[in-house]
Amino acid sequence: MNNKDELIHELNNTQQKIVALINTLSDDELNIPYHPGVNPPLWEVGHAAFFFEVFILKALDQAESFNPAMDDIWDSFNIDHEDRWKPGVVPSRKETLDYIEEIYQRIFARIKNRELSQDDLYLYKYAIFHQNMHIESLIWARQTVAYSRIESAGTTTSSIPADKAMPPGDADIPAGRYVIGMPAGTEAFATDDFAFDNEKPRFEIDIDAFSISKTLVSNQEFLAFVEDGGYDNEQFWSWGGKKWLRTELNTSIPPDKHMTLPKHPLYWKQQDGHWLERHFNQWLPLVPDYPVMHISFWEAEAFCNWAGRRLPTEYEWEVAALNNRKGQPFKKYPWGNSMDADKVDMNGIHMARIPVSAFPEGESDFGCRQMLGTAWEWTSSQYLPYDGFAIDMYPFMSVLQFGYHKTTKGGSCATSSILIRGTYRQAYLPDRTDVFVGFRTCAL
Repeated sequence: MNNKDELIHELNNTQQKIVALINTLSDDELNIPYHPGVNPPLWEVGHAAFFFEVFILKALDQAESFNPAMDDIWDSFNIDHEDRWKPGVVPSRKETLDYIEEIYQRIFARIKNRELSQDDLYLYKYAIFHQNMHIESLIWARQTVAYSRIESAGTTTSSIPADKAMPPGDADIPAGRYVIGMPAGTEAFATDDFAFDNEKPRFEIDIDAFSISKTLVSNQEFLAFVEDGGYDNEQFWSWGGKKWLRTELNTSIPPDKHMTLPKHPLYWKQQDGHWLERHFNQWLPLVPDYPVMHISFWEAEAFCNWAGRRLPTEYEWEVAALNNRKGQPFKKYPWGNSMDADKVDMNGIHMARIPVSAFPEGESDFGCRQMLGTAWEWTSSQYLPYDGFAIDMYPFMSVLQFGYHKTTKGGSCATSSILIRGTYRQAYLPDRTDVFVGFRTCAL
């Protein structure tokens, strides 16, 4: 996405996805029940368009507001999360779609008719990537409130067989000096070296030898923990985990919402002696070799304690995924420096309905699979700035999350493939279960 044609292509693609995520919902479905992990869909798309208006049209062109009365509504820092649900606050479907179409047309014309500076390229890419972040959150909102899965270009429900030939066990990662993160302040800051502030600046680190699972933890593995009484045995749970165990969770949506203490993953239930898993608006049989999903950090940590394992640090995770060593060519992906979406479960195609052994073509140098896509992966690392961190064009990309969140890596099945790379860092509070998150483990 480093020239006008590529920018316009991705802007069109993103706009089509955003509109589809709205227009495939009925008027009643647009009024989703309140949940702390999601936003009203119309607010979400209006906010994504507002980002273009503020950081490009207003900042660069001193353009007047499309509608000054909407500015405080679309600005996430001027409207409390709970207030976005109040009747009459968010404009109607037509008003919102008219707004995002107008902003889209202005950005389209600006790209087409003006010289493309490196600064402008960086801002365009940033805004398009931000919009794709909200595409993912619109998809997980459908999972949260049990709406149907959106069927879009490339979406499939066909099954992928497990790779029976995959050698089991861990990948052994040798000790050495490795390179972490993306460079700051280079001439290629808008092109090959584009990154968000939390990925910068690049640094070197000595890593001790370790062994990490080649795959995500599967439903079968996690079910063994559940059926062994893992949720009832506090010896496996940390102080934070024990507190989370005593916190009642919403296990369904209005009008049937009820609260219960966690005894298994959020979207699991047992019926007639069989385990089922909710996939959007369907209860499906739990498939043993699919990845366990929607797992909190506390559950992942407790599983590790039960299994005699541990979570990787974020540096270990990045080393296992990219194998970037001092003095060697740097890679942003396990296979090289260009994204190949056919090697990952992303873009809402398979939605993690795949075996953990799938996608051998996307494995890392060490044989680790699905380190990009499928599920965000918990690490043991607190989400903190790298030494030399500097705030980027969007001052709240990272700073509000530092210290309180855990670092997850790799992207998910709902992440846009244009957004992700192995250095990408995502911050989630340790009790989050609504997002598409899983984990893999390391040997002690």
